[in-house]
Amino acid sequence: MRNLNPRNLTRRSRWLVAAGVTAGATAVAVVAGLLFLDSGSGPDKARALTADEANRLAITRFRNYESGGRSVRITVPDVAGGLVVTASVDFRAKLAYGVIRGEGRNSSSDGLVQWSPTVVSVAPLADAPDQAPVTPPTTGWSSRPLQANGSALDSALRIALGLGNDRPDNAQLLPQNGASWLGQETLNGHEVVRMSGPGARDRPDTKDTVHYWIGTDGTMYRVQVTVASDPQPVVIDFDTQPFTPVKPIPHAG
Repeated sequence: MRNLNPRNLTRRSRWLVAAGVTAGATAVAVVAGLLFLDSGSGPDKARALTADEANRLAITRFRNYESGGRSVRITVPDVAGGLVVTASVDFRAKLAYGVIRGEGRNSSSDGLVQWSPTVVSVAPLADAPDQAPVTPPTTGWSSRPLQANGSALDSALRIALGLGNDRPDNAQLLPQNGASWLGQETLNGHEVVRMSGPGARDRPDTKDTVHYWIGTDGTMYRVQVTVASDPQPVVIDFDTQPFTPVKPIPHAG
């Protein structure tokens, strides 16, 4: 068995790679233009993480990777009405598949969606199902590169894939780089602690850009991220529907 105590780890690890946030042995960097300060929480609510809380935050992405995959509901804001992606994410294969629907808008964006770190593929459907069929159709797909910035949807898809990592993060570095406790609450029947992720050294404005709702064993139940392309945050909820193994479509990147 691997030693999961992140306080014993000194190897470099990446923190929320898909969102443009990376944590190394000495620093955490935020890619400019992707994440901004989430003004929804004030500094008066925050406090330093305890050692136990830092450990939970450090192992939470590894828990996702260890599970193999989890189901998610991704709520993406948009000036024309939101988008909701209901999907299964394979954190080991870095591949996800599900249904995309408009919310408060017409159904022109509805259909099936599959994405990897480099490519997003969509199969439009006039009457999209609540859940994607277990086996994706072999025709009707169109693909394009997954954008690194400028699209709230693409940012959200990248973030979702980045919420799994093959090793725990360094628990000692997280508080040093601004990770903090924001509160304790019950979320969908789970007792969770709400925490903010780390910011970049010498960039105090990047603290509090990512919020995590984490259970007592380090399980991630919700993530909220403010992206540069929209004033409202992206919200990713976990275990909202059964997880189904992700099968790649033809030519998926």
